[in-house]
Amino acid sequence: MSSLSRTDDLFFTQTGMNRAAVERAVDDALHGADDGELFLEYRQSEGFSWDDGKLKSASFDTSQGFGLRSVSGETTGFAHASDLDEKAIRRAGDTVRVVQAGRGGIMADAPAGTNRLLYDDANPLLGKTFEDKIRLLQEIDLYVRARDPRVAQVSVSLAASWQAVQIIRAGGWRAADIRPLVRLNIAAVLRDGDRMETGGHGGGGRVEYARWFDPSEWQHIADEAIRKASVNLQAVDAPAGEMTVVLGAGWPAVMLHEAIGHGLEGDFNRKKTSVFSELMGQQIAAKGVTIVDDGTMDLKRGSLTIDDEGTPSQCTTLIEDGKLVGYMQDRLNARLMGMRPTGNGRRESHACQPYPRMTNTIMRPGSLTKDEIIASVKKGIYAPDFGGGQVDITSGKFVFTASEAYEIENGKIGRPVKGASLVGSGFDALKRISMIGNDTVLDGGVGTCGKNGQSIPCGVGQPTMRLEQMTVGGKGG
Repeated sequence: MSSLSRTDDLFFTQTGMNRAAVERAVDDALHGADDGELFLEYRQSEGFSWDDGKLKSASFDTSQGFGLRSVSGETTGFAHASDLDEKAIRRAGDTVRVVQAGRGGIMADAPAGTNRLLYDDANPLLGKTFEDKIRLLQEIDLYVRARDPRVAQVSVSLAASWQAVQIIRAGGWRAADIRPLVRLNIAAVLRDGDRMETGGHGGGGRVEYARWFDPSEWQHIADEAIRKASVNLQAVDAPAGEMTVVLGAGWPAVMLHEAIGHGLEGDFNRKKTSVFSELMGQQIAAKGVTIVDDGTMDLKRGSLTIDDEGTPSQCTTLIEDGKLVGYMQDRLNARLMGMRPTGNGRRESHACQPYPRMTNTIMRPGSLTKDEIIASVKKGIYAPDFGGGQVDITSGKFVFTASEAYEIENGKIGRPVKGASLVGSGFDALKRISMIGNDTVLDGGVGTCGKNGQSIPCGVGQPTMRLEQMTVGGKGG
């Protein structure tokens, strides 16, 4: 059964709404607008939290609703409700039509269709019983505690959602998508005398639960959490000052996502509030640096068959060999900037407006091995994993804290260090990249991105890379 047929059953057969009547309501609401759509959503979600040897919380939620948007010039009229009801949609149409007063817009062309599917539409919440899920959490807890006698605490979270959406535009154009999503996170606290340290790891994607119930998958996550905690128990205070920094492959690309990716979203550049505004075609990064946003990768957390405006996702090159060549665009900002939508119009739910947002943001590989890059460093820091960070989009300035880091001495990885933070600006950091590895990988599938009060799933990836003269904050000498 196609996504349109399945969502027709959810939004029309089960609710009693008449599809033709809803399409007429959309036509009336958007008459004279430049763009807009009706976004219908049905979502099931659940979450489990295990801590201190027992189940701490279990939740299940079902939500549904619509968001109706009319765009006239730069102005947006938006109304939403949790009722899937023809009268409610009509009332919303009366509200959003206000922005078209005195204007005679011509509706933008609808997105091109796609037959591509990047993930299965099965509902992961139905694949395992409640008892199965609790048993998994219990097994993980017992496994982690048995692996290391120093384990003082184990925390596990398991979450899944199943989101069905249908987008209706004026003239009866429709598109639909059904999106599964799961995530498993494991954290371990190790104690050695009076010292306690934490390590965590996770995995997920647009798949069913079955993959993460496979012991070979969750045991790898558990082992990584224990390993990181053990490393942190041995860590000394990180040195401070300007030095060479080597970032590991995978999750450290969260720095690219925050310090660079957001600055390449269309709205910030249209409004000229990004440090990258008006630099299209210019050399903004070191030669060899190529960064893409790719929403077309099968089963990945940030991937989308279509975005939340109905545009098929794509792979958009943002920086090519150091030159700025593209922005991530939704429909509104693309139209106002004379560009094409790139499939990056995303929203958290039917109650939210879409904005240009990242999917899977990735740096392409170079030609060097990780060992060659490490061997080239006389003295510096190697950071294979990051924790939290802060970024100012306007200036591009950032502070990121490494959750796992090591000294590099004479081309060899040395003692683990704690408290290392990377301070700088995305604009500057791009030019300090001097070596790029051949080992690009995506993170395990745990990323969540916040913008304008909305949170959405995303992915990041990069190879090992060397940056020169970066400012490192730490307590060591």
